Amino acid sequence: MSKRILITGASRGIGRAIAEELATPDATLLLHGRDTVALAQTCKMVQSRCAGVVKLIHDLATEKGVTDLISQVGIEPLNVLVNNAGIAFVKPFREITPTEWEQTLAVNVTAPFLLIQRFVGQMHPGSSIVNILSIAAKTGFANWSSYCMSKFALEGFSQSVREELRERRIRVLNIYPAATNTEIWDDVAGDWPRDNMISAEQVASAVEYALSRPAEVAVENITLSNAAGNL
Repeated sequence: MSKRILITGASRGIGRAIAEELATPDATLLLHGRDTVALAQTCKMVQSRCAGVVKLIHDLATEKGVTDLISQVGIEPLNVLVNNAGIAFVKPFREITPTEWEQTLAVNVTAPFLLIQRFVGQMHPGSSIVNILSIAAKTGFANWSSYCMSKFALEGFSQSVREELRERRIRVLNIYPAATNTEIWDDVAGDWPRDNMISAEQVASAVEYALSRPAEVAVENITLSNAAGNL
């Protein structure tokens, strides 16, 4: 029977790498993104290697976008939910606008909350929820206040959800990458040493490892750092 795997933010970067890693003949991938062209590229890369691909083009910053995604996914149970979609506004906290704050909360916190809340009821024992967090869920960084806030919030929420779901044997697997060399840095001012960052493929490999453990084993927290030191 085909596994159903939903990955948010699969257009590029870590989400695309996870889709490639989890594309197997017994998996149907439900891939979410906002960028129609980039998401189509991801789908094309994996469609020959998996049982099926479903494109989900929705804006998770809006309530309607989340509702429409939920409706398109339908009531058939998910085996894996990967909360990967995220946004970051990198600037001094005094310059963050209310709209930017609200968008950060919507995409990075509220959307995962709503997706977990909606889909977990149909998930069977042995299913998994994967949250792509960040070392910014544990440490604050100057000019990353709204992003850190959102990751700290998702960290607390996911820890609580994990305890509530233990009795049902649904795993909550949190991944904490250090700075990862993806397109997000294209819009961040400054001279960042991207060659020293970990890769999206390394994050995806950690996700695949955690998911591949026996159903009774939960690799609950994986922190990925550069062996030479983080930024």
